[in-house]
Amino acid sequence: MAGYRKLGRTASQRKALLRNQVTNLLYHGKIRTTETKAKEIRKIAEKLITLAVKEKDNFTEVTVTAKVAKKDADGKRVKEDVNGKRVTVFDEVEKTIKKDNPSRLNARRKILSVLYPVTEVPADGRKRRANTKSVDMAKKMFEEIAPKYVDRNGGYTRIIKLGARRGDGAEEVIIELV
Repeated sequence: MAGYRKLGRTASQRKALLRNQVTNLLYHGKIRTTETKAKEIRKIAEKLITLAVKEKDNFTEVTVTAKVAKKDADGKRVKEDVNGKRVTVFDEVEKTIKKDNPSRLNARRKILSVLYPVTEVPADGRKRRANTKSVDMAKKMFEEIAPKYVDRNGGYTRIIKLGARRGDGAEEVIIELV
């Protein structure tokens, strides 16, 4: 007996479907799907959340100096003439960054191997390309999702049955983060 449901798809299609569904579940918090897909999604999502919970605080804060372009009141870069060339002026700024320890870095890479990149689109729908921003799902896992489940030993998702789908009679459910 197989250790997973085949969902009537080839291996690559099944993997892509599940990765997409898990990414959407973790990004939105809940999704609507069929019962068999939800049971497969639950397996993957719970493993990822457990990994994030274990490695949540496994980092060191480091202070670094970085060169940042000087900007004027309009937000444009300040430039000056040096030997006949226009050169951008830089300021040195000290920043504190989180540096992952090796096990957290490994966990981050495992999480990113499953999740697809997410691009946030503005709600109004105008200027879609200009105002989109990419969401770091691994960062979201460590900073938003994992702290909610620190005191919980598994069972991070809930499946709520909705009944049969009208077209094909498949059992529909909502899978959500608890």
